[in-house]
Amino acid sequence: MTPKKILDFLGVAEKLKSVLRHSWTSTGRQESVAEHSWRLCVFAWLLKHKFPDIDMDKVIRMCLFHDLGEALTGDIPSFKKTDGDEHDEKKAISRILGMLDEDLRTELEALFREMEEQKTREARLYKTLDKLEAVIQHNEAPLETWIPLEYELNVTYADDNVKGNPFLEELREQIRKDTLAKIAVGK
Repeated sequence: MTPKKILDFLGVAEKLKSVLRHSWTSTGRQESVAEHSWRLCVFAWLLKHKFPDIDMDKVIRMCLFHDLGEALTGDIPSFKKTDGDEHDEKKAISRILGMLDEDLRTELEALFREMEEQKTREARLYKTLDKLEAVIQHNEAPLETWIPLEYELNVTYADDNVKGNPFLEELREQIRKDTLAKIAVGK
């Protein structure tokens, strides 16, 4: 890629620093998409020894790029996202990937296809961690930033994703306990 094309792509990626998510940080400020993606990568890295038979570098790449389309579409919480929103995000991803040279574009197109199809263990693990990270972030945010729907979502979100993996089930149960303790205390 030429220096100009690199800078153009980075300019689009930079937008994720300003695109706000529905989630709030522990200090009571809205979280950006870039912050979520960064911590999701850290989360995956922390678990690499728990999943030695999974290509964790690929999972980290999925975590890094999964919300790239939101640089153009903005963030829409999963409980509000429609088929039309999904279509718009796919178009945005295609437009952004079109900025890349063929080899990089082909690599990311394959990665996005794998994430969408959810057929590989890497794609399923990325998706599970993405959901769990959102619940963890809610547990860290002030309770007054939650909407009524989130009291139930934080207790059940990602339950289906963790089934069948004892470690992920244990992790989800700890997150659930943290949620219930937070609700009980009311902070």
